[in-house]
Amino acid sequence: MSPDYRTPGSVRSAAEVNEHIRALWLRAGGTLSAQERAEYELLVVEWAEAIRARIIEAA
Repeated sequence: MSPDYRTPGSVRSAAEVNEHIRALWLRAGGTLSAQERAEYELLVVEWAEAIRARIIEAA
């Protein structure tokens, strides 16, 4: 399955990205292939950006 890349300029919530991360791990059965690992890394970066944006917005 191909990674769900973001559209430039679009912002998903941390919760939405977290759901994608959980779904990836479930699909992978707990062991990520190289392609899934790359997708996971992109999702984690996106999740961190969403968390950071939420913190900045709250401040």
